[in-house]
Amino acid sequence: MRYQDEFTVKGRKELKHAISQMDYTILRNKLQHVMKLDAHAGGDGKYLIRSVYFDNFENKILNEKKEGYFKRDKYRVRIYGHNSALSNLEKKSKRNNLTFKEKCRISSDEYESMRIGQINWMEEDERQLIRELFIQMSLYQLKPMTVVDYVREAYVYPFGNVRVTFDGQIKTSFRNTDIFNPDLPMASVFDSTQVILEVKYDEYLPDVIKMMLQMMDRRPDAYSKYQLSRMYG
Repeated sequence: MRYQDEFTVKGRKELKHAISQMDYTILRNKLQHVMKLDAHAGGDGKYLIRSVYFDNFENKILNEKKEGYFKRDKYRVRIYGHNSALSNLEKKSKRNNLTFKEKCRISSDEYESMRIGQINWMEEDERQLIRELFIQMSLYQLKPMTVVDYVREAYVYPFGNVRVTFDGQIKTSFRNTDIFNPDLPMASVFDSTQVILEVKYDEYLPDVIKMMLQMMDRRPDAYSKYQLSRMYG
């Protein structure tokens, strides 16, 4: 099935697994010979990602993930490091085995308005994604639910448009949604001996990378980082 009428972006395939620190070290060393570090990463190839996820009192988004719905949407506001000058509203969608992502820039003031429920301005906003979120917030009472931090190491490969990421040090703010507060209290929610591996690509996964992945001992069902963040409430 094609979703070109529903999305203006191209769908990608996504694999996600929890792996051990040992497998992370082995795979990372191998990937460095065939892939390049993400150009946006720092000197050590790692950077902090902070996101605040939207949900409602009935945990609509969380439950759709747990139940494995083939059609589901997730909204979040994301910043990198603690840079409040660059923030995006993102919509990540699942349609069967394809993942779609759309985003637009928003300001910290606009997010704060969403956070306190002042959303009337969103209805006629020129950004389509803002208008879409307004509908979701109005119909389903979605609101910022929790902040999630993690450290990412990312590698890219041009053939197949492959992106391999390692995410660790996953933390949650529980119900505090003050995303732009650099001193926001955070608590760890993931086993420090493991790393979440994500592999994203377009039509095909090159054999050289596929072979590397097949050599690892992978847990078949890694939770999403939002799901991990809601383990305690």
